[in-house]
Amino acid sequence: MKKFIDNFSNNQNISAWIFILPAILGTFIFILIPVVCSFGLSFANWDLLNPITFAGLDNYRQIFSDNLFYRILINTIVFALSTSILGVIIPLILASILNTKIRGSEFYKTAYFLPFITPMVVIGIVWAWIFDPNIGFLNQVLHIHINWLYDSKFAMPALIIVSVWKLIGYNMIIFLSSLSAISQSMFEAAKIDGANSFQIFKNVTIPLLSPTIFFVVIITAISSFQVFDLIYLMTQGGPFDSTNVLVYAIYKNAFEYFNVGKASAIAYVLFVIILVLTLIQWSLRKKLVYNEN
Repeated sequence: MKKFIDNFSNNQNISAWIFILPAILGTFIFILIPVVCSFGLSFANWDLLNPITFAGLDNYRQIFSDNLFYRILINTIVFALSTSILGVIIPLILASILNTKIRGSEFYKTAYFLPFITPMVVIGIVWAWIFDPNIGFLNQVLHIHINWLYDSKFAMPALIIVSVWKLIGYNMIIFLSSLSAISQSMFEAAKIDGANSFQIFKNVTIPLLSPTIFFVVIITAISSFQVFDLIYLMTQGGPFDSTNVLVYAIYKNAFEYFNVGKASAIAYVLFVIILVLTLIQWSLRKKLVYNEN
């Protein structure tokens, strides 16, 4: 009997490994190997055609001595910071309003979530028409004439608007899920104590939602630093590199300039930036998150 149980246990272990093996292989082949190879390529020169040659730290020196890189870095920070702030505050407010069970709340939840599941290609085409300076919907409604995507002053704000618009539904659903887990007695007690809607939002909703807010801020910031498709579809980094960001610079260096070494170096600079920001946020969690031990 003991032998049968041991054989059954061993068979279970084998079955478990068989089921998780595809995921392990996928992670190893498509994530770990490319990460190691790209790190090695950041110290090399390669144009995808000729043999790879060792370059040492030349790629990193070239990056940090290029004024365009700092402009691209500032663009990335501005985009990520703006999207992270607006992409958290607006969904939080909307989630708090919808949590009060207003009439038509289910319709609003669906309407706000639709942009998130809409393909970025469709979003890029629609918003490019909205921002069109001649026949665009926005200029027609506001009775103005602004070259939204062709003016270096307005191109980045336009992209931030689109990015926040797409993120609102996803972040709002996360906040709504957390709000539903909060006992309504907390809000009722605050009302009995004489708190108004703003005081309840400030002193009850935000502290109890602080773990979720912290999570949403981190994932929104990371995704904002990695923006590519929106830039590629709507501005291609223009005008005059006013919307060029780090991931788009990686793409251009690798597949337009065929400088894979420099592209890999920029990728690891971006990795370090995201890592440092995430560690800073994580170190501040005890101060920012309510009742965090």
